[in-house]
Parts: sequence; C-alpha cells; structure tokens
Amino acid sequence: MRKLALIADIHGNHLALKAVLDDIRKRGVGGVYCLGDLVGYAPFPNEVIEIIRREHIPTVMGNYDDGVGFVRFVCGCDFPNEEARLAGEQSLSWTKAHVAEENKEFLRRLPKEIWIENEGNKILLVHGSPRALNEYIKEDTAEETLDDIFQQTGADILCVGHTHKPFHRIFNGRHIINAGSVGRPKHGDPNALYCLLTIGEQLQIEFPKVSYDTEAVARAILGAGLPAAFADQVRTGKD
Repeated sequence: MRKLALIADIHGNHLALKAVLDDIRKRGVGGVYCLGDLVGYAPFPNEVIEIIRREHIPTVMGNYDDGVGFVRFVCGCDFPNEEARLAGEQSLSWTKAHVAEENKEFLRRLPKEIWIENEGNKILLVHGSPRALNEYIKEDTAEETLDDIFQQTGADILCVGHTHKPFHRIFNGRHIINAGSVGRPKHGDPNALYCLLTIGEQLQIEFPKVSYDTEAVARAILGAGLPAAFADQVRTGKD
C-alpha cells in the first residue's frame, strides 16, 4: 500500500500550505502532488511558489497560475455576479503586479497534467479537467461528460481541483477525486483541507482538515488592500 497526498488551490495562503505540509510529514506520506492554483486572492504568492519549489512538489498548472504567469487579462474563473467579477479582477491585477518575474517563469513552465502509475492504476492529475484548465468537474457533473473524459484519457483515477469543494465519486468503476482547497476552502469550514489517498487492493480516500492562523491571513489580505470578501472567506470557509 502506498499513500499519496494531493493539495490544491493554495491561492497565496502560505500559512495554510505550511500547516498542511507539516501534517503530511507527520503522517509519513510517500508523495505529495499539487493540483494547481498556487496564486491569487491572498497576498503571499511568492512565498507559496517558493515553498513548492523548495520542497520539489510536482505541480500542474491551474487557471490562475496561467493567468499570472502569462500576464493575461482574465483568470478563467466563473464568477456568480458582477461584484465577484470585479473583486476577481482586482485580485488578478494585484497578483500579477506582485509576483516576481522568476516565479512567473516557474508558473509558465508548469505542466497541464501529470500521470502516475501505482498498483496497476493509471492516475491523472489536472487542475480543472483534462479538457481545460478552467472546466469545473463537480460531484453532480453529467455522466456523459465523465464518460467522454474517461474514454479520452484512459485514466482509472482522475484527480482535480478548481471547485474548492472536496468529493470522491465512483463512475463506472473509475474514481473522480476533488482535493478541495488548502488556502481558500468553500466547503463551509475555514480549516485547510487536502486529500490523502491510500492505494492498495482498495482505494481509501480521506480529507484531513488542518487548523492554522486564519486571522493572520485575513488581516494580511485587508492590509494589502484586497477585497474584504477574501478575508471573510478565509475566516469562514464559505463561498
């Protein structure tokens, strides 16, 4: 049996990332992989990137990584209303202005997918979906969409992020896992969250929650002049 940890959607929250990596180390996990979106929303994008680089954590490109690395006008996010869209634009503009050029280069070099073969399983890691960085795969995604994705990829286990909401779904004997969000959870709990896979005769999935100083990050968001809604989300874990 082998244990793998999946982290995703850190979004500039270095304190949440440090807490999660400490928890993973205590559990003696053999491998850590990141499903993208290192930057955006919280004001520590360089610190997050430098931790990922220093720890040599294999990472796929998220839509926000793409938006900042390539200095795009939009991040590829799906906003529920005009207020959220304007806040998202402010976040993208702030992050592009503050990420160091060498870290933008790192983001540009991230792969869009990573494959792992373990215990006879073909495991595919992406941010949104195998078809697009910003496609949302949700717990209720239509079966025809999942069938198309699995037929195209041949994966046994598909691991995604992007929605910030964890789930494990079995479809025609294949597994879809969303690792949730380390730094900007939307599942109603402010604790940092990641996914732990135990791969053996059966696949075991856990979603450990890790506490950290959310208030320090919320204050830093406000101190950076970023929207108060971002601080509220860190404090509450609610969308």
